Amino acid sequence: MIMNRFIRYLILLILFQFILSDICFSSGSKEKILTLPMAIELAIKNNSLIREAVERQKAAIEAEKSARADLFPELSAIYSYTRLKETPYAKFGPTRMDIGEKDNFHWEITVTQPIFTGFSLLTLHKMAELGVDIASLKRQEAIIEISKRVKLAYFNILLARKMLKVAEEEVQQLESHVKDAEKFYREGLIPYNDLLKSKVALAHAIQSRVSAKSNLDIAISSLNTLLNLNINQKTKIEDILEIQPVLFNLNELFEEALENRPELKAMHLALKNAENRIRLARSSYYPQVALVANYEQSGDNLNASNNDFGNAHNASIFLQMKWRFFKGGKTKAEIRKALHEKRSLEEKLRGLKDLIRLQTKEAFLRLKVAEKNIETAKEALIQAKENFRITNLQYQQQMTTSTEVLDARTFLTQAEMNYYRALYGYRIELAELERALGRK
Repeated sequence: MIMNRFIRYLILLILFQFILSDICFSSGSKEKILTLPMAIELAIKNNSLIREAVERQKAAIEAEKSARADLFPELSAIYSYTRLKETPYAKFGPTRMDIGEKDNFHWEITVTQPIFTGFSLLTLHKMAELGVDIASLKRQEAIIEISKRVKLAYFNILLARKMLKVAEEEVQQLESHVKDAEKFYREGLIPYNDLLKSKVALAHAIQSRVSAKSNLDIAISSLNTLLNLNINQKTKIEDILEIQPVLFNLNELFEEALENRPELKAMHLALKNAENRIRLARSSYYPQVALVANYEQSGDNLNASNNDFGNAHNASIFLQMKWRFFKGGKTKAEIRKALHEKRSLEEKLRGLKDLIRLQTKEAFLRLKVAEKNIETAKEALIQAKENFRITNLQYQQQMTTSTEVLDARTFLTQAEMNYYRALYGYRIELAELERALGRK
């Protein structure tokens, strides 16, 4: 009876372990395939360049808060203690009279409200607000740039994967060809040097396969770096083969790029800030006016509430004006400096517009070339496949030489590589065009 129970428990335990291991294996063997939108989203969340831009945006927000705080009253406090060597006194003829204490405690609270600062505080606040907008545009620019880099890395992986596939097919076909050549050599149908040519071609193909595998690993590592993943992670991505060419009008692309590019928007805001810098420099010509309220206490105890020689506390309110009439030409020089900086930014803006137009046109033309290359490469691939098929059949019937087969395979390999380069090259050029247009 006890032995039967033990056997049942043992069987249940074995079944439980088997089910558990099967679940673990199933969950562990299921690989997650990364799509392009998923990769871009992951990069936006994890990439250090975007994180840097986010932190700069937060810093600009805090700078705006700091500039805004300068518009409000400032509260300050002072506390002091003075110990005199002798008690202060005054003489009235032969009579000596104490007029103070050796121990003197004093504290005061002051509230200062700027009333007029030559518009400097308002200007600084406007500049800080524009700084927040500029930082936001820099963040958008970083997102657009990283999105482009992710697309390029993604398509480079797909291209490298196809190159590896081509290399593997070439090795397989050349291995088959070497077997045919060995058989023909044993039968005395071909000379030994024909067999050697086949083996040399196979060795070269194997080397190309190793290089293609390495290129694929490098491409995956590049994407992992952009996504802030483990550089050695074997990231799997979804293939994209369908190409739907889009018709573009170059003049419309110019307008879109000039309207969307964050760099251009940031430059316009920088120009506004340059105008604010001129206004800020001119503020030194005006007086500084502030309203000051003060409360103070003086005495011989810690809280300065006891004073036998005068009033222990007092309060005051007054207007304070400060006006610098002469600074050795400093203000004039600062104004001229701000004017030159503004003109410099205006020239930079013109140059940036020209650069954006140039980048847009270059990307547009490269995309058109890539689109035409797809059809050309596709036609060449069809012809190369047929040429290799016919040549290989002729060789098996001993109607042609091994050299012709190897040449046909070389042509086919090149045609396949050109086709995939054109196919993914179109997507790469499209990503470059989207970056030039400032598309999100």
